[in-house]
Amino acid sequence: MQPFTEKVIKIIQEIPPGKVMTYGQIARCAGSPRAARQVVRVLHSMSRKYHLPWHRVVNSKGKIAIQEDASFQEQLLSLESEGVEVGIQGRIDLGKYLFQPKEV
Repeated sequence: MQPFTEKVIKIIQEIPPGKVMTYGQIARCAGSPRAARQVVRVLHSMSRKYHLPWHRVVNSKGKIAIQEDASFQEQLLSLESEGVEVGIQGRIDLGKYLFQPKEV
């Protein structure tokens, strides 16, 4: 496994309930600021294997990025069950819910 992938997994595993991070923020914390799409790839391919809380990752605007309805609803309900308020069109207040991890 690549070091970047290992860091991404560790960062995502540390997002606490009730908080979110953005794809780009995770990429920056893992040492590759322009690799947000790679974070998406890691989530897509490794969430089950590593039990990643994928629902705590949103886009840079604080929105649920998934377009497919069933997965959108799953992410929405998972976030709300942790106390995250999700507004119109799946938007989350990053000022309130954004997690700032310590060094990885």
